[in-house]
Amino acid sequence: MDGAAGRILIVDDDRHLREQIAWSLKSDYAVTEAGDRVSGQAALRTGHPDLVLLDLHMPPGRGVREGMSLLQEIRDAGLDALVIVMTGDESKESALHAMEAGAYDYFRKPVELPELKLIIRRALEKQRIERENRRLREALRQQTPFEEILGQSQGMRRVFDAIRRVAGGETTVIIRGESGTGKELVARAIHGASDRKDGPFVAVQCSALPETLIESELFGHEKGAFTGAVATRQGRFEMAHGGTLFLDEIGTLTPAVQAKLLRVLEGRQFERLGGKETLRVDVRLISATNEDLEHRVRQGGFREDLYYRVNVFPIVLPHLRERREDIPLLVDHFLKIFCKERGVPAKSIAPEALERLQGHAWKGNVRELVNVVQNLVLTTDGGRITAADLPAHPGALAVETPRPGRLDAGPTNLPAAVERFERQLLEQALAQAEGVKVEAARLLGIDKNQMMYLCRKHRL
Repeated sequence: MDGAAGRILIVDDDRHLREQIAWSLKSDYAVTEAGDRVSGQAALRTGHPDLVLLDLHMPPGRGVREGMSLLQEIRDAGLDALVIVMTGDESKESALHAMEAGAYDYFRKPVELPELKLIIRRALEKQRIERENRRLREALRQQTPFEEILGQSQGMRRVFDAIRRVAGGETTVIIRGESGTGKELVARAIHGASDRKDGPFVAVQCSALPETLIESELFGHEKGAFTGAVATRQGRFEMAHGGTLFLDEIGTLTPAVQAKLLRVLEGRQFERLGGKETLRVDVRLISATNEDLEHRVRQGGFREDLYYRVNVFPIVLPHLRERREDIPLLVDHFLKIFCKERGVPAKSIAPEALERLQGHAWKGNVRELVNVVQNLVLTTDGGRITAADLPAHPGALAVETPRPGRLDAGPTNLPAAVERFERQLLEQALAQAEGVKVEAARLLGIDKNQMMYLCRKHRL
């Protein structure tokens, strides 16, 4: 055993029980044993275990003090080893107290080995996901200064590269993508990496402004320009002087505003509504749209000359369905944010729940994912989100089914998909058989040798 599947430390003064557990685990994990707190401390320093099975009741007092003390030492040392406590108490009080102190889970003696193995497997899977997320976040921090934009998929790497290429100049940028893909985040990243980063960043949601107010909002107005204009007011272009103006949903602008916007882009000058003084402005324009602007131009709804002015450097954001491998990283990030905001203990997500999230259609993209995670933080009891905690109302988290005759966008890896499906069937059969592999093999219609091979292959 090379320990690739995980290193486990068993700390228990009951030698027979300790050896029984070690014997049952050693074919799948690298197992170390310790009979008391002191030897447990030494094993922690030398063995660097991924998971600790910790008996709460150890000599000399046989109370929980020794076990709780070792648990606290693990947490204080900043080790990421998961701790599963073992207790013979009829009451759950000491075990729950240990979980409040940082233990991952507990089970009561006498030990049911199939149940214990299932708990261990899930704990190590959780740890693997968390470690991978930490690694990805660190890699992203080294690769890009755009910390608010998360992703390591091929589509997002193209976006990061585009931001780097265009940020340093004055090129007009248009960001294209579905609603909820993070277009404003990209605009802010471009501004933050540009020479204008110390200037203002002014964002305007064009579709949210009434047609009668959009011109005044962008270009300002003079006192008395219209009913209710009781004072001169700067527009967003003036506010953005020396910085960046971001116009979201630029395709919704009226023809009159389009004409005035074209003049600003060509000559860097304009007049306030109701004013006669020509104002000059130094602004970099970044726009965004989720519309087909080319179709709008053909239909006469968007000026062709303005289209060529704003469509100088397009950045296309992939929808979440094209970057499913980014979902674990995003979920982990949003869980941390919302747990901190709500002042609740950190939550993790079970592999089966994460797999279901990755299979969802995400028509609302990252914005929809944010809403789902925020809801899960509010509605889920305990520190672990399972598939049962996901929304169950009709239409919620429906898995996207590709239309016959085509494949989803992006590269398709058939062997990887088959591997995932095979592992899922194995996990379901093992759970139904309560960990008994012979029974799981019967449920799957395979023989014992095939079952053993598949379990080794998937490290189950």
